[in-house]
Amino acid sequence: MPAKPTMDADAASPAVRTTSPAVRTTSAAVPAGSSGVPAEAVAPLIRGVAVLRQLTEAGGTLSPSALERTTGLARSTVDRITATLARMGYVRLDGRDVILTPRLMELGNAYLSALRLPALLDARADALADELDESVSLAVADRDGIRFIHQATRRRAMSLSFRIGDLLPAERTAPGSLFATEWTQNDWREWRQRTAADPEGTLFPAVPPTQHASPDEDFEQRVAESAANGWALDDQLIEPGLVAVSVPVRDPRTGRIVCAANVVSHTSRHTAADLRDTLLPRLRTAVRAMEDDLREVPPPQPSAAPSGLATWTGASKQELGREFVESLARGLTVLTAFSEGRAALTLTEVAKATGLARATARRALITYEHLGLVHAQDRTFALTPRVLSLGFPPLSRTSLPEIAAPHMAELAQRVHESTSLAVLSGDEIQYTARVATSRIMSVNITVGTRLPAYATSMGRVLLSDLPPADRPLPTPLLPLTPHTLTDPEALTRLLTEVKSQGHALVDEELEEGLRSIAVPVRDRTGRAVAALNVAMHVARHTPEECEQDILPQLRATATRIEQDLHVAGRFTRVPLA
Repeated sequence: MPAKPTMDADAASPAVRTTSPAVRTTSAAVPAGSSGVPAEAVAPLIRGVAVLRQLTEAGGTLSPSALERTTGLARSTVDRITATLARMGYVRLDGRDVILTPRLMELGNAYLSALRLPALLDARADALADELDESVSLAVADRDGIRFIHQATRRRAMSLSFRIGDLLPAERTAPGSLFATEWTQNDWREWRQRTAADPEGTLFPAVPPTQHASPDEDFEQRVAESAANGWALDDQLIEPGLVAVSVPVRDPRTGRIVCAANVVSHTSRHTAADLRDTLLPRLRTAVRAMEDDLREVPPPQPSAAPSGLATWTGASKQELGREFVESLARGLTVLTAFSEGRAALTLTEVAKATGLARATARRALITYEHLGLVHAQDRTFALTPRVLSLGFPPLSRTSLPEIAAPHMAELAQRVHESTSLAVLSGDEIQYTARVATSRIMSVNITVGTRLPAYATSMGRVLLSDLPPADRPLPTPLLPLTPHTLTDPEALTRLLTEVKSQGHALVDEELEEGLRSIAVPVRDRTGRAVAALNVAMHVARHTPEECEQDILPQLRATATRIEQDLHVAGRFTRVPLA
């Protein structure tokens, strides 16, 4: 099976791009040529987007029958679409369920990279959250709603549950009042039509339905106050107890709002008046620093375009036949043409970046403009915030154990031995994920178990990645079995060897009869954030067999975990446990 080419995940110099408005459309899987659908639109692409949106709204998992019901598509069509998405690595078919995978986040990453705001401003937002000990977010406008592009959330019993990519109605948020100060008459007309048709806000599943819709005049008054004050307040508009204050971040070149910085709290800690009087001045200071950053940022350098995508889709079609919907796969690759330094592209540039024919790229762009995922202006095309609706919200909260679990299951099935994932916690390792095999004699360890790092294969992999002076080692090194290495100098030499060879093999040092081999799992910076191992009884594999037969499988699995981790961690913080 040909491997799908990956996008270049390395960011170039960040800069700012003003977001373009998105077109509001329904996610109904209607064919091209139907009422309101351009004749040149790609029907399979419309249907594929509908499937991805339904999976997103369901939290990332649905059965094929549920997709059939929610999209209105025939079961055979759902099966072909999900088979194509699985081939692209965007979903996983697990028994009776279709599950979104972290690889899908490359579509949202393309938008966020082209936008450049998260890469430039997230450090300021994170520092403000630490300073205030409150949740801080960055949001952009999405027509008459807002979408979050960054979240710095405080962990509390009552904490913010919004995710990157979540869509909220403008009238129920502080950032919405700010963005509405720049609305045109047409924008206001569309907002009034939407609130009249959907007074409970059912089009915004990320927020609770409106119990008592307020008159339009209330929002209009808040917008007028925001225009006069230069900031906006949310006094429990979303739900009781939730309060927020927001300040616009403006493009220094145009003066227009590019995003809003938002501080969110609970009335048990701050009233709305407290936010205004106590936290607003510090928020304004942070926003001034953000605008200075925007003013001083150098022009973006174009990053490398994805390559080989058209060839890959053609090879996949040839291999899978009618089960692979090539027009859907080609259409989705168009979104990956955009990135930092490639925020606005002409049709020719999109075709060149993807390797698609101009006619194919053109039809995909027409389809995306209809769906509100692309905005066309002056013969160029740009992604809209709505691209984040394709799986990003549920996937943005994915942890490393969740990313690793399906890959570990495949590894355990291939080698017929138990496999585990662990992180370093002081001078111990803590197991965060585990897939056990069914054997009469097997390694009995559960998630949460802690073991001394110096005597385990995963611990040695993680210790070897640290500078010698920073390695947390107990004194003395206790012998856990007659084979345990307890000489500190010998351990230091061994860790140097482990770092050089990229794996560790531990033979009966933790427990007699137990042998294990481990490799690191590295984040986007190259740091070993976790370790992956295979453990077995010594009677089943010799040390030589572990290195010859199991180690290649173990390394391949770690690489697949890292690929998903790097995509998921580009604009989000992936929890390690």
